[in-house]
Amino acid sequence: MAVVLGGGNGIYLASFAGPTPPPVLDPDAVAFLTAAGIVDPTIETAINTLVVSLKGYSIWSKFKAIYPFVGGTAITHKFNLKNPLDSNAAFRLSFLGGWTHSATGAKPNGTNAYANSFLVPSFELLTDYSSLHYYSRTSTTENGVGDANGCVIGVRADVLPDVNNSNSLYVKTNPGNFNLFFSTIAGATNNYARYVEPIGTGFYSGSLTATNSKVYKNGVNTTTVNLSFPRVTPNLSQYIGALNNKGVSADWSLKESAFARIADSMSDTEVANLYTAVQAYQTTLGRNI
Repeated sequence: MAVVLGGGNGIYLASFAGPTPPPVLDPDAVAFLTAAGIVDPTIETAINTLVVSLKGYSIWSKFKAIYPFVGGTAITHKFNLKNPLDSNAAFRLSFLGGWTHSATGAKPNGTNAYANSFLVPSFELLTDYSSLHYYSRTSTTENGVGDANGCVIGVRADVLPDVNNSNSLYVKTNPGNFNLFFSTIAGATNNYARYVEPIGTGFYSGSLTATNSKVYKNGVNTTTVNLSFPRVTPNLSQYIGALNNKGVSADWSLKESAFARIADSMSDTEVANLYTAVQAYQTTLGRNI
């Protein structure tokens, strides 16, 4: 702020520091923060930067549901960043079974926990091709116990002509290994891309195109499997933390999620950009892996 002052030797300008104006937040970030009742400045910054980054990478429109898992409670964790209304139609999560909610994310208990997203792939995805994304903060085993057949995001339904049609990110924890599967049709030959590692933490993605199924770790394509059969998307809702197995929860996961997304198919570059944005988001919150 500048003020004109008069003195014996003439006129001069004096500058006084005023209060710093608050940052201008993206309207979509504001809508989410308002719905979740979050006023923490660190979370505000993280959410706003995330939204701006996704729009800057031109991938914001690809997502149907984004669950940032911030605020530390079931109430704040349930909201969809893309449409933060408290309704099934907005894909607000409904948590069932045993969950632990904290500042680091939402953690299922591996025995009966799951979250219904109410997002039905056959109704909501733009094409028959989709992508699923999950930021895991739990390693291969926890206290010596592994989720031997855990599904972090998934749905399976009988949809002709592809019986047992599946759209899932699967975890199979064998002794000493973390096996990630992106499944397309359960039981079919070459129905999934598979990635094996001894870790189990980080940002995992699966993406399905017209010709192949892919798995990614931290934005890098690890496995590609070519597909040669027709696709029909599942007609039941996606679960998080377990598999929606024809309307019944199954294959429960132990892996804490600091982030989950359901989207249309993405390219290698788009997945890499997504990881950059998500990792920056987790770093701001101090919970990055």
